[in-house]
Amino acid sequence: MKVYSNNLICDVLVYIDEHINSKISIEDLEKRFFYNRYYIMKLFKREIKLSIIEYINNLRIYHSLLQIRDTNTSLLNIAFRNGFYSIEYFSEIFKKIVGVNPQIVKSYFKNKKYISYSNIEKINSSIITLYELFNFKNHYIESRKKDITPVKKLSIFK
Repeated sequence: MKVYSNNLICDVLVYIDEHINSKISIEDLEKRFFYNRYYIMKLFKREIKLSIIEYINNLRIYHSLLQIRDTNTSLLNIAFRNGFYSIEYFSEIFKKIVGVNPQIVKSYFKNKKYISYSNIEKINSSIITLYELFNFKNHYIESRKKDITPVKKLSIFK
């Protein structure tokens, strides 16, 4: 028996993906999907194993890591591009999720200075964890039950 993903949570995940660089609030989700915020939050936590805010922050940090690795953009610009509206909040969430501050990660990717082995382990472990979350989300959405009801074609011709 195949287990299907919850359609509401799939819709919420897609919405978050499409709006990840802008402000997303629980109130926005409540208005968008016409469900009580507490119901959405509880169902999301049960299905994804993270709160909506934790999920959003993890996804934003994942995108930030990719930009730190692949560009020479300043950390401030990376923070703004990924929906953080202050460098302080970005750094706080980044350190909470990755285990080190974003400047250390930038140095790690750019080989500008010596990075301790423990910091390298934290960075690599965080990258793997975030990548797994990203893959879990994709698999979750792909497991959505498809409507296979045949559509009757109406025709004026018989």
